[in-house]
Amino acid sequence: MLLHIHPDNPQPRLIKQVADCLQDGGIIIYPTDTVYGLGCDIMQPKAIERICRIKKVDPKKVRLSFVCSDLSHLSEYAKPLSNPVYRLLKEYLPGPYTFILQASKLTPKILQSKKDTIGLRIPDNNISMAIIKELGRPVLSASMPGEMVEDYTDPEVMYENFKNEVDYVIDGGIGGMIPSTIVDCTGDEPTIIREGLGVWK
Repeated sequence: MLLHIHPDNPQPRLIKQVADCLQDGGIIIYPTDTVYGLGCDIMQPKAIERICRIKKVDPKKVRLSFVCSDLSHLSEYAKPLSNPVYRLLKEYLPGPYTFILQASKLTPKILQSKKDTIGLRIPDNNISMAIIKELGRPVLSASMPGEMVEDYTDPEVMYENFKNEVDYVIDGGIGGMIPSTIVDCTGDEPTIIREGLGVWK
C-alpha cells in the first residue's frame, strides 16, 4: 500500500498504522534525510531476512544499520561511548551520518558484524523519527537493492516496483540520491568509510 504521510507534520493515525505493521513483522520503504530505505522492526528476525532476500544479500555477510530516535536511545544499542565519541555524535546528529560503534548486548545478533559492530543513525527526518517513537524501538535502515538511484527517489515508482514485496511504501515526498556518510568510531580515531551527504569537518 502507498501511504502519503506529511513530511513536516506526520499524521499520528498513519504513523500508528505503520508502527503496528512493523510490530507484526511487516516491511516498509520509508524516507530518511538522505535516500529512501527498506525498514523493519529490528526485533523481527524474519522481517530482516525478508529484507535481505529483497536485496539478494546474506544477512550474515551484509552490514546492516538501524535508526534510533535520539542519543540516549542510540546508547542502549552501543557499548558505553568514550567522551570524545559522545561529543562527536552530539555534534553531528541528527543528520546524514551513519556511525559504526561497538554493539551492546541489546543489539540482535543478526544485525551485528563479525567484529560485533553496528551502524547507527539518527536521521533529521520527521517521518522516520515519528515511526520509531511510536514503535518504541529502532527501525532497520537498509539501502534499496541495486544501483538504480533515480528510481529510488520517487515513492510512486518504488511502489510500482516493490508493491508485492513490501507492506507499505511511505510517500514523504521526493527523496535524495546521496546516501549517508559512514564514520567508523571503533578505532583510536574516527575514520570515514564512505563519503556521502554528510560533510565531515
